[in-house]
Order: sequence, then C-alpha cells, then structure tokens
Amino acid sequence: MASLTVSSAAQSLEKQRMSFSLLFYRAVRDLKPVWMLEDVRTMETFYQEEDSSLRIYTPSEALLYAIVHDHQAYAQYLLNRFTDEALAKPGERFCCCPSSAPHLAMAVRYDRRYILGLILQETHRTPSAPSERAGCFHTEDGRTPLHLACELLRPEAVLMLLGSGASPHALDHNGLTPLDVILEKLRDSKEANSGGRRQCLDNLLLFMPKVHFKTKAALKREPELWRELLGEDTFMYLAGGSPAPLVLSAMQTILKQLSPATFPDSLHELPIPSSLKPPGLPVTPRDRQKVV
Repeated sequence: MASLTVSSAAQSLEKQRMSFSLLFYRAVRDLKPVWMLEDVRTMETFYQEEDSSLRIYTPSEALLYAIVHDHQAYAQYLLNRFTDEALAKPGERFCCCPSSAPHLAMAVRYDRRYILGLILQETHRTPSAPSERAGCFHTEDGRTPLHLACELLRPEAVLMLLGSGASPHALDHNGLTPLDVILEKLRDSKEANSGGRRQCLDNLLLFMPKVHFKTKAALKREPELWRELLGEDTFMYLAGGSPAPLVLSAMQTILKQLSPATFPDSLHELPIPSSLKPPGLPVTPRDRQKVV
C-alpha cells in the first residue's frame, strides 16, 4: 500500500511538472510579455529534493523557445540579462550531445534573422560566449551553422555568419566546406538562380579570397555543366583557370577591412553604391531601434 502511495505521488509530481512546462511553452508561443514569461520560467517546481534553486527552464532553454517562436523581445532580454547562461549548453532534454549550445543553429534553421543578429552581437561582446564553430546540430557530421545556412539556402544567414567571423573553409566530417554544400545544391537543381542558391554562392565568395573545396575536381570533370550553372567567369575562377573577377576581388578587399564585431552595420554604412553591396542585407538590432 505504501509503495502504491509513493508511486501515485510520483506520477502526480510528474504531471505537475509537465503542466508547468506546457504553460511556459504556450506563453512563449503566444508572445506573452517578457515579465510574464520570466514569472513562469522561474516558478519553482515541486521537486522531492530540497534544492529550491531548481527551475523549470534555464535561460539557455528559454532562449531556444524564444528562437523557435520568434519572440524577439524575450530573446533580447535573455541575451542582455543572462548572456553567459543564455548561450550555455541547455539541458539533456534539449541537447543530448556533448557540445555547446545550439542557439545559432536553431536561429539559422528557423530563419530568425533578427535573433541571429542579436546572438552574433553578444558572442563578440562576451569573450566567454560560445563561438559559431562550437555550435551543436544534433548531428554527427561536424557541420557548422554556416554549413546549415547553405544547406537550407539562407543567403542572409550566410552573409551574417561570414561577416561575423565564421570560417568559409570549415570542414564537416566528410571534408566538405560550405562552398561544397552550395555547389551540390546547384548541381542537383540544374538551375543557378532558383531558391537563393546563386545568392548563397555569391555571398560565400565575397569572403573567400582563396578557394579550397572538395568539389573542385568535379568542375574539371564536367566543365560544360558547371559553365552553364556558374557562368564563365565564376567557373574559371573556381576551377583555378583565372583570378577572381574584378568586382568580386574589389569587394573581397573591402570586406576584409570590416570588423566582425560591428557587422552588418559596417556593411550598411559603406560609402559605395547599394548596387555593389550584397542583396538582401539583414535588418540589424540597431536598424530596428531606428525604425521604432
């Protein structure tokens, strides 16, 4: 009888925890005010342990929900108020692999450009914040957020990550660079300009004065296919037959002078014609403040 009572109490406790979790999830999803979300997040659960510091969600876990539901005000609050904790590794229920927080990857996956910009700003302001290369993808192939941005055809995210210091030469476990990923996308589609593929490629090349990639041999094996997909100038450049086109070379030189800590604001402010700047420049937190 005593064991049945204990079991019933444990089940009741678990249901109560789940109800608190569901309450918080729905509150973030419904874009409730920040003060209300923090009240719910920090509500003590009825653990059997006496440690009353245990909470339903850490700032890191709360930030993941804010990213998924695009709660920009809550993401900004968490990053400003709990920078180190918000960008720390979440609990096992969110991330089971031994890596850093997946916040950048999540922002790329859900195309949350404004929150992505907030996270990138904080990683530069806070030296202890995890870098994008340490981000966890819940995969075992070693991809970085930049690989994912190319896989999902997110040209704005590609631009933001590269401008903030992401390496275009990073390798996954198959030895593929982000450039290899986007070239595979181009080859599979048979159409250079569909779905942002060409824009992703162009943004990558802006930050690659030297190109090293695994697919280079394929370009030489099928030159006619790649000439049609890339155009003569880009094909010759990637195949190693000619230097970078003059406009591309000039932009590569300019972009090398920009500080990753102030990107993309510094790109917006470049005193050059807008036609020469990468298309689809992301809205930055500072831009949002100007609009407001």
